[in-house]
Amino acid sequence: MYLFSFFIFHFPYYRYLCRMKRLFLSISFCLAALLSAQAQTYTPSADNMEARRAFEGFRFGIFIHWGIYSEFAQGEWYLNSGLSHEEYSKVASCFYPILFNAQEWVSAIKDSGAKYITFTSRHHDGFSMFHTRQSKYNIVDATPFGRDVLKELSEACVAQGVKLHLYYSILDWMRPDYPLGRTGLRTRSTLRPNFDSYFRFMEAQVQELLTRYAPIGALWFDGYWDHDSDSIPFDWRMPEFYEYIHRLQPSCLIGNNHHITPITGEDFQMFERDLPGENTAGLSGQEISHLPLEMCQTMNGMWGYKVTDQNYKSSAELIRLIARAAAKGSNLLLNIGPQPNGQLPATALDRLKDIGQWMRVNGESIYETTATQIPEQPWGVTTKRQGRLFLHVFDAETTSITIPWTGKAPKTARALADGRQLAVVSSKKGKSQELQIQLPASRSTADYVVELALR
Repeated sequence: MYLFSFFIFHFPYYRYLCRMKRLFLSISFCLAALLSAQAQTYTPSADNMEARRAFEGFRFGIFIHWGIYSEFAQGEWYLNSGLSHEEYSKVASCFYPILFNAQEWVSAIKDSGAKYITFTSRHHDGFSMFHTRQSKYNIVDATPFGRDVLKELSEACVAQGVKLHLYYSILDWMRPDYPLGRTGLRTRSTLRPNFDSYFRFMEAQVQELLTRYAPIGALWFDGYWDHDSDSIPFDWRMPEFYEYIHRLQPSCLIGNNHHITPITGEDFQMFERDLPGENTAGLSGQEISHLPLEMCQTMNGMWGYKVTDQNYKSSAELIRLIARAAAKGSNLLLNIGPQPNGQLPATALDRLKDIGQWMRVNGESIYETTATQIPEQPWGVTTKRQGRLFLHVFDAETTSITIPWTGKAPKTARALADGRQLAVVSSKKGKSQELQIQLPASRSTADYVVELALR
C-alpha cells in the first residue's frame, strides 16, 4: 500500500524526468548531428583557391602509369589476372630501368605544351615508386635499381617549371590488412583485414609524399570503386583523409576517380575516358560539379605498358581531343605507359612532338580558356579567353562556318596559324543573328583555329 501511494504521489515527477531525459537525448543527438555536419564541411584556403584557378588554366597534362608491372608488358592490372602476389613481387628483383632519365621525360612533356605531370606513386599492386619508410616493397629497397625515381622526377619538374601531381591507389592487392573488395580476389594468401591499420599506412605514405618531395600540386586517388558492390556501404573515411592532407598542405588539390559526384574535401572532378557529360565508356555518368574539371584518356589502349598495344590515336585525334576538352571547360590528362627500361615509347614521343608543334602556334586558344554557350558543331568547337572567341575547325573540307551571334559583330577574324585576316559576314535569320566566316580552301592543320576579337 505504501509503495502504491508513493508511486501515485511521485508519478507526475517521474513523467517529468522521462520527458527531460527524452529532451536531453534529443538535444544530444541534434548536437552530435550538427558537430558531424560541421566536421563534414570544407572551406578551401586562399592558396587552394588560387591553385584551382591555376589548374583550370593548364588545360593539358600528361599521365604516367609506370611500375614493376611494366616488366610483364601486360598492362597495370596484370596482378589481378590470377597471379599470387608472392610470385608477382619477384619481378621487383630484376626491375632495372637503366634508360630512365627524368630530365628527358620532363623536357619531352614540356615541349608538348603540357603544363603538369601526374605520376603513379603507387598503383593497385601495392608497389611504391618512391622511397617509403612504411614498406620495403618500393623501388629503392626492393629493386637492384635502387634509385628514387619520384625524387628525380620532382627535381626535374622544378628545374623545368612543370607542375607535379601524384596518382595514389587507395586499394591494395597485396597488403593483408586491406579489406577485400571486388578486385584482387586471388592475389593474397593471407587476409587480416584491418582498415584502421591500412588507413594509418596511407596517411603515413601521403605524409611522406607531401613533405619529402617538391611541392605536390594535386593528389589523384583511385580505387574507391573497389567497394561499390558491398552489401553494407564501406566507409573509406575520405573526408577525414582529405582533412589530414589539407592540414599538411592546404594548397594541394584533391581529386578521386570514384565515378560519383564529388564528396566533401575534393577540389577537382575527374572523368575517366570521357569528356564531362558524355559517358560513352560507362565510367563517368556523374553530374558535372562546379569544381575544376579533368578528363583522363589513354594515348593508345592501355594505361600501363603493354607490348602488343600499338593502337595509338593519331596526332590529329589527340589535338582535337585537347580542344574538345577545353571547349567543355575541362583539362585533358593524356596517358603514357613507359617501357620497363625507363624510356617513353617512340610512338608516344612522336605524338608529343606533333602536339607541341600545334600548341606553340595555337596554345592561346587552349590555355586559360573557358567554355562558351555554343555547343559542339559539325565543323568543331569553340573556346573563349579575355575578349576573344576561338573557333576550332576540325573539318578540312569546310570552306565557311556559321555560328549563332548576339550583339555587335567582332572587330576582326584571323587565323592563328598564319595571321591571315578572314572575311566575316553578319546576317539575320528570322529573329536570330548569325556570323559566317570564310575559310581558306587549303588547310593542313588538324585543328584550324580562327580568333574573333570581340567588341
